[in-house]
Amino acid sequence: MVHATRFPPALQIMALALAPAVGLGVTRFAYALLLPDMRQDLGWTYAAAGWLNTTNAVGYLAGALAATRLIERFGAKSIAFCGIGICLQSLLICASTGEMLALNAARFIGGVGGGLGYIGAAVIATQLASRHPRREAVLLALLYTGPGLGIVLSGISVPFTISSLGPGSWPIGWSLLLAICLPLWFALPYGFRGTSSGRSAGHVQLETRPMLPMLIGYGLFGAGYIAYMTFMIAYVKDGGGGALQQAIFWVVIGVSAMLSPIVWSSTIRRAAGGGAFAIIGLATTVGASLPLLSTSWPVLLASAALFGSAFFAVVASTTSFVRRNHPQEQWSGAIALMTVAFGLGQIVGPALSGYVTDLHDNLASGLLLSSALLMAGALTGLKQRSLPPASEGRLCDTPT
Repeated sequence: MVHATRFPPALQIMALALAPAVGLGVTRFAYALLLPDMRQDLGWTYAAAGWLNTTNAVGYLAGALAATRLIERFGAKSIAFCGIGICLQSLLICASTGEMLALNAARFIGGVGGGLGYIGAAVIATQLASRHPRREAVLLALLYTGPGLGIVLSGISVPFTISSLGPGSWPIGWSLLLAICLPLWFALPYGFRGTSSGRSAGHVQLETRPMLPMLIGYGLFGAGYIAYMTFMIAYVKDGGGGALQQAIFWVVIGVSAMLSPIVWSSTIRRAAGGGAFAIIGLATTVGASLPLLSTSWPVLLASAALFGSAFFAVVASTTSFVRRNHPQEQWSGAIALMTVAFGLGQIVGPALSGYVTDLHDNLASGLLLSSALLMAGALTGLKQRSLPPASEGRLCDTPT
């Protein structure tokens, strides 16, 4: 048996971060790099292109809804590992077909896998962080370096592959993403060393009313941020940005996301209630709005840097909120509930943004909608207060 001391908690959580690296950074977000070529080759509207991220979000919601019960039965370790394996199957199918129905089915199962993988990893990471209260915010934030890593790896590879092979080469892009993810999947179990199985002691009902501002705000945030992450590469390309510009833009988002623990950990640690969520959400709003003011390259890079540094710190702030305001037996259920709210927003965002873009024949209109949703989410989250300790006395057991 390997002693836990040989695996510092920071390194363990960085290994757990490989789950959102694959499930979110690659399986979900890298689609934006392939969208322009797929849309041109397959003759899609922007609404049709947006649907592929909507079906991914539907799958993510399904995974979130199933996660708590599955973790109770099989443990968070198994669910995290199997969830990311499902994501790999999704990438393989996307590389194998151009049929809209099959692609949507692949995106759906990729969302299921991403939801299971993220929640499983987040439950284990939250348990690890709880053992180190003084470093809790920093440790939890490390989990969200994962999506940034996935974004960087896809950004340094896919644009140049598509550019060098020419139009219609998007299946090779999906195959490349699969090859990138395989070693990450095999490295994921290093985050499990020295931890418990991650099974919940039992199913505990949550009272949702005290959490409504955070839940609603998180849903609005989900709708707004995913519209930006779906169509911004198309926006850069329409503005004349070639493979190098697309790669730089995407890598800046990813690197900034990886640095977000440094940038935002103090805010997450100090702000009570929904304060951290609101502050970081407003920063995300500013980042998403900058391309509407100017399409110059410095402004686009500033947008990528600010948005990238903030958007997954918003997610980290919700995990920290759960840790501060709920007893441990509620963590998996509360994280899943937050993810459900997030997932509902993500279902609406891409298709709605694509529809608005088609309606006005202008990608800027979809980005304007994205910024408005992000602003509404931040202002709603600002109304969230810390939950009173008495909420622990209102728990009631329900049959498993």
